[in-house]
Amino acid sequence: MNVAYWIVAGLLASFYLYGGGVKVVRSRERLRPMMAWVDGTPMPAVRAIGLIEVLGAIGLILPPLTGIASWLALAAAIGFVVLQIGATSVHLSRGDRQIALNLALLLAAAVTVWLATAWR
Repeated sequence: MNVAYWIVAGLLASFYLYGGGVKVVRSRERLRPMMAWVDGTPMPAVRAIGLIEVLGAIGLILPPLTGIASWLALAAAIGFVVLQIGATSVHLSRGDRQIALNLALLLAAAVTVWLATAWR
């Protein structure tokens, strides 16, 4: 289970570290081609979502790696499940039916939750 956790959590953390970092540093104009939803969202909210993603990615990796407050990895994985449920609903409410990535991330986060609970 330990190896499986590190593989899934590492991939998930890599995705969110990049995606969150992009949301934190790029302008609306540079985000628009990849994320059409930024047009209807205030930039402080976009930046906050990016920061949450970066912190969650760190939370998946750092606590289990150091052995300090390892329950934070489970909390981060649960947070990513909630985040992807919200992201999927935003896409669907905007009429955007391209939610395959959201569903894949939701599944990866749910598997990470399961592995984090089985790993403890």
